[in-house]
Amino acid sequence: MQYRTLGKSGIRASIIGLGTWVTGGGRVWGKDPDDAESIRAIQASIDAGVNLIDTAPAYGFGRSEEVVGKAIKGRRDKVVVATKCGLLFGEGETRGSFFCPFDGRVLRRSLRPDTIAEEVEQSLRRLGVDCIDLYQTHWPAIDPEKTPIADTMACLMKLKDEGKIRAIGVSNVSLAELGENERAGEVASDQLRYSILHRNPESDILPYCRKRGLATLTYMSLEQGLLTGKVGMDRKFEKDEWRGNEAWSPWYKLENRARVLAMLESWRPLAEKHTCTIAQLVIAWTAAQPGATHVLCGARNAAQAAENAAAGALRLDAADMAAMRKSAIELGQPA
Repeated sequence: MQYRTLGKSGIRASIIGLGTWVTGGGRVWGKDPDDAESIRAIQASIDAGVNLIDTAPAYGFGRSEEVVGKAIKGRRDKVVVATKCGLLFGEGETRGSFFCPFDGRVLRRSLRPDTIAEEVEQSLRRLGVDCIDLYQTHWPAIDPEKTPIADTMACLMKLKDEGKIRAIGVSNVSLAELGENERAGEVASDQLRYSILHRNPESDILPYCRKRGLATLTYMSLEQGLLTGKVGMDRKFEKDEWRGNEAWSPWYKLENRARVLAMLESWRPLAEKHTCTIAQLVIAWTAAQPGATHVLCGARNAAQAAENAAAGALRLDAADMAAMRKSAIELGQPA
């Protein structure tokens, strides 16, 4: 496993991180995960050298954090715990700005100091820890209750001074918002959607983070499993699942899926050359891109977790990475 520092925080984290979005379950993920198996997946990741575990209160409305807390009990010294704030989901909650309906509830965005103060205590309790290593704003605040970034950052810096968090991160921000956050306080990382099929951040966020020495935590780098090559043409998804939502996951449309699978099949010789799986090839490609420092990968079971973790030792040469990029460029955009 390779390790890199989370920005200027001094925290060393594995380049492969375990993302626990799916661990929270819910209708959006189809088959509900088994908590015991999720715990085995988390512990298998740790055993394989993964120390970066990323979660959030909104993942399963607290369930993901609770499962992570159970999994790391007795292993706290081996883990960099990353969680988030800024999405409220309580029944009858009216604070913050409306975000979206989600899995039978309503999500509201709030980066007010008072709601963050509540959220951090809830996360500490669910996770069973005294301090959160990386505390990230999940989404930026929006109108009508758009808390000034300076106010949010002042609150986070206060939590850092109090020893409740070690480092501050942001997520899903624009380049302008990232710069404003950085000017207002000590930002260690930015979490963003990035994959070989979704390369937009290469034009702005990734170069900025590389220049400024910020860590990046990429999510959906396997496009929710499509880039493993294991999601065949016969796989069906319900419309309320993420992968059944064509607006969110257009590559899952059958005509697009066929094109992606053909591209992945063309990479078989590369996988054989490196004695790895297609998923490991994709993860290693992502982690090697300029500005991409840490890749978050989800896992429903211990086998998937171990497979993902093994990509942390894989090093691709420039020619192989260029060939993969060329294939993705030729693939074009989803129909």
